Amino acid sequence: MSLLSSKVNPDFKPKLFASIKNYSKEKFMTDLMAGVIVGIVALPLAIAFGIASGVSPEKGLITAIIGGFIVSFLGGSSVQIGGPTGAFIVIVYGIIQQFGLEGLAIATVLAGIMLIGMGLMRLGTVIKFIPYPIVVGFTSGIALTIFTTQIKDLFGLTMGNVPADFISKWIEYGKAIGTIHYSSLIVSILSILIIVYSPRFIKKIPGSLVAIVVMTVAVYLLKEFAGLTGIETIGDRFQINPSLPKPTTIPIALESINLLLPAAFTIAMLGAIESLLSATVADGVTNDRHNSNTELIAQGAANLVTPIFGGIPVTGAIARTMTNINNGGRTPIAGIVHAVVLLLILLFLGPLTKHIPMACLAGVLVIVSYNMSEWRTFKSLLKNPKSDVIVLLVTFFLTVIFDLTIAIEIGILLAMVLLVKRISETSHISVIKDELDMQTDAEKTADNDKLILPKNVEVYEIDGPFFFGIANKFEESMRQANIKKPKIRIIRMRKVPFMDSTGLHNLETMYRISRKENVQLVLSGVTEKVRGVLEKSGFADKIGRENICNDINLALERVKQIA
Repeated sequence: MSLLSSKVNPDFKPKLFASIKNYSKEKFMTDLMAGVIVGIVALPLAIAFGIASGVSPEKGLITAIIGGFIVSFLGGSSVQIGGPTGAFIVIVYGIIQQFGLEGLAIATVLAGIMLIGMGLMRLGTVIKFIPYPIVVGFTSGIALTIFTTQIKDLFGLTMGNVPADFISKWIEYGKAIGTIHYSSLIVSILSILIIVYSPRFIKKIPGSLVAIVVMTVAVYLLKEFAGLTGIETIGDRFQINPSLPKPTTIPIALESINLLLPAAFTIAMLGAIESLLSATVADGVTNDRHNSNTELIAQGAANLVTPIFGGIPVTGAIARTMTNINNGGRTPIAGIVHAVVLLLILLFLGPLTKHIPMACLAGVLVIVSYNMSEWRTFKSLLKNPKSDVIVLLVTFFLTVIFDLTIAIEIGILLAMVLLVKRISETSHISVIKDELDMQTDAEKTADNDKLILPKNVEVYEIDGPFFFGIANKFEESMRQANIKKPKIRIIRMRKVPFMDSTGLHNLETMYRISRKENVQLVLSGVTEKVRGVLEKSGFADKIGRENICNDINLALERVKQIA
């Protein structure tokens, strides 16, 4: 029973419970201040991300409140701030367009289950090995897509429903170019300028909040006293409900699961990558160490609960997490305070959000998309090896033209194929028939600069992992070497770190062929890991354990015994 429990134990250790053991008033005051500031920073972003994702603004706030609380309460990082992020805008908008709000809720719940499963199976460290060109490719692709979704509100265009796909959007924008509303465009431009330049004069308050307050007041006064018309606000498009909604049941049927599983997988993978990337960046600043599996479980729990209250997908937010750190937040209490601040704003100031101009929110999201674009990193990666460039560009264009689900799946598959190709190219198989040069050989003894091979003995030297990627090389070497058959073959495996089933199959094939030809097989330099594979498969007993030698010198001694 104890053995079973140790296997399924996910090492679930929320940072909150460790943090409060030695908690003090001084720590609380710094966490309180950081939490209040992060809550203020999160306000415009939660509203903007909610609207851009295709839901009402309070849904974005609800996501930040409930999701942010759960991530801080259960998370494996001391400073992680959870909530809606720009990375999810594209996928959430696409799911709503295709399956509606109910489909989004089901996909988010399924993603939550997947994330919890990843944490329970201790896959937190594995997620970090997603190739960097894939991360940059789909992040830059998302940034361009977010920018594209904001063109209508940015220019105040008069047009019907905006198409979902990238190319069709720009075609429709081109048709509607004559309907630009210049007052809305001025609001957008001024909002962008305020966000960019206000931090030079106002250090503590985020530029996005300054822009929203200034432009909302300005547009309201111009409407009331100057008769300004045509600038659309949140209230013109949405009805704000300033309260926490009641929990609802989410009907999950087998048919829905089959239909929404790809979208759920994308949400889970994107959430895992973004949250663990955020936690890793935070570790570098705070000199702390997050628990990646606990963090995945917390992210899963947040995505499991938030849809019940009408929220959208949750993940760790790098910008808000860094804001938390820079303002003194060092424990999950700061994240909990941030959620409480947003809750108070929703309950008491929620109705005021209806006056916020849509053009101003478009300006906020343009800045978000610019910061997400990582164009400098993208440009530098284009100078990397050709395989990395291919993965980067394929992921980027698939994200932009098709969707994130396809981009992540094909990007990861392509990266794996190119990795196998690269490993195969660096792996070598050589056939030696006369003598071995031992001058730089780790198995060299005091007086053997060269080892003369006995007559009718040949050595197959495998340099690199013996797996499916080099199977063809091995078979080709066998065919070329078998013009004149030896009496003994030595397979030198000192540089083989691991062997898969294809490599084992090749070895067994060579053994069968050798037996038919009355050729003896001897293995040399077999590592413990490879020896374990040979013993477990039964091949060690077939070939004879005495024919598996630790080094080439012992292998040649065995050859003398056989001869």
